[in-house]
Amino acid sequence: MSDLILTPNFDKADDFYADLLETHEGLDKAASDALNARLVLVLANHIGDQKVLQQALQAAAFGSI
Repeated sequence: MSDLILTPNFDKADDFYADLLETHEGLDKAASDALNARLVLVLANHIGDQKVLQQALQAAAFGSI
């Protein structure tokens, strides 16, 4: 099992953020929220480790990121 990585861990973070914003362009609030929910589920499936996912939920809930 792994622990959640909270330090920068991917290249071109700014490019990813720009892509994320572009993906949301033109969406209303409900569609944007639905896109975010689908993205969370896709990434959770990719991670696949329940311990890491629980750590991620806690980090997000308590502003550790």
